[in-house]
Parts: sequence; structure tokens; C-alpha cells
Amino acid sequence: MVINMGEIPIAPIGRIIKNAGGQRVSEDAEVALDKVLEEWAETVSRQAVKLAKHAGRKTVNASDIELAVKEID
Repeated sequence: MVINMGEIPIAPIGRIIKNAGGQRVSEDAEVALDKVLEEWAETVSRQAVKLAKHAGRKTVNASDIELAVKEID
């Protein structure tokens, strides 16, 4: 049994892999993808916060997230 210390629950991570075509998913794979997704989300979030601050806002909105993803890619 995997103990998830992150923010994203492990069960949906396994479903994401299965939805991508994986027939069976190891716990190690779920944990590895969880780590990658959380790191990516933090990177995107930091950039989105910078964009909101630059616009003079305290609230991060969807367009900040979308622009942050474009800037990071």
C-alpha cells in the first residue's frame, strides 16, 4: 500500500495512466507520475502568480494559468 504525502490523491493518478492505455499500473508508476504532476503544477502556479501580480491583482485566474503554461512550454 502506498502512502501519498502529496496533494493529489493516488487513485486518480492510476486512472489517468489507465485512460492513456495502460492495462496495469504499478504503485511505483503512480507515485512517479504524482511527483511529476505536482512539480509541474507548482511551476505553473508560480508563473501564474507572477502574472497576476504583474497585472496588479491578488487573484490568480484561469487566463493566468493558461498563459503560464504557454510561457513555460
